Amino acid sequence: MDPSARNSKTKSRPPMPAEPDRRILITGGAGFLGVNAAIHLVKEGWNATVLDNLSRPGTERNLKWLLTRYPNRITFVKEDVRNAAALPEHVRDQDAILHLAGQVAVTTSLADPNTDFDVNARGTLNMLEAVRLHNHDAPLVFASTNKVYGKLDHNNGPCGESQPIDFHSPYGCSKGAADQYVRDYARCFQMNTVVLRQSCIYGSHQYGTEDQGWVAHFVHSILKDRPLTIYGDGTQVRDLLDARDLSALYATVIDKIGITRGEIYNVGGGPENQRNLLEVIDQIGELTGKKPQFTFAGWREGDQKFYVSDVTKAKRDLGWEPRFAFDRGLRDLISWAESVN
Repeated sequence: MDPSARNSKTKSRPPMPAEPDRRILITGGAGFLGVNAAIHLVKEGWNATVLDNLSRPGTERNLKWLLTRYPNRITFVKEDVRNAAALPEHVRDQDAILHLAGQVAVTTSLADPNTDFDVNARGTLNMLEAVRLHNHDAPLVFASTNKVYGKLDHNNGPCGESQPIDFHSPYGCSKGAADQYVRDYARCFQMNTVVLRQSCIYGSHQYGTEDQGWVAHFVHSILKDRPLTIYGDGTQVRDLLDARDLSALYATVIDKIGITRGEIYNVGGGPENQRNLLEVIDQIGELTGKKPQFTFAGWREGDQKFYVSDVTKAKRDLGWEPRFAFDRGLRDLISWAESVN
């Protein structure tokens, strides 16, 4: 029989049913990282539940933007991760959990170590227990920090995951404790948990303060002709990562949970996107046509003089690396900031 004739009689297969919309819970979802993650995941077909206590300046503005833009894909829950009793109902039936809620500033942790601990360490343990007891197999991705490595006074090049942890400041301790709990729940309870030790993230929907989110803080201040205070000598170096790159990594980590389960990844812009503070200020001035005004003050406790992420492991395991060069990302941040100022 002519193969073509045989094939012509073969009934065509019905189309495969579309994958049901996946559901993700994003704690701290109205914050800068949460909004960017929600945007990326909604575009990939997820439905997102945004859980936030709206305590940080700018979160209400971000939430309004999200709900206006994606009214059918975003659900908001006003809640606090310190309220353990409220969390089980929100983790049930989720296909993944992205845990971004936290106290985010070293300076705040020095002023109020108790609240810092309650939010970062206890709040994370509350989330882990809620997932362990009510949605055990759901991937849980935790936003940790480079501060778990301590002050790193000497420039030893890009920092890999083998760098010993050395918590410095209450913030470093609280995030570091949470970091280790998340890692250990994969080992002790066979949960699908992943730790991302994040460096300096910047991008749209970031309002920034003097204590945290310094790139956005510099942008907003320079646009408004507000003087800046530079703590230290301004030559401290960070690798800068666009939030859009980080959001793509969140999705990849979840999709490849068979590889990422129980792992720790250092996440930042890498050596190609490292800058010191004075270089960033000069670049913002050039791009905005403004003359930045700043003065110097003493070094702050726990500040790292040099931190650049070695992202080799994420590239090797996941094929991920930053796609947005800092020069482009900074221009995009400035354009967004000009639109909201």
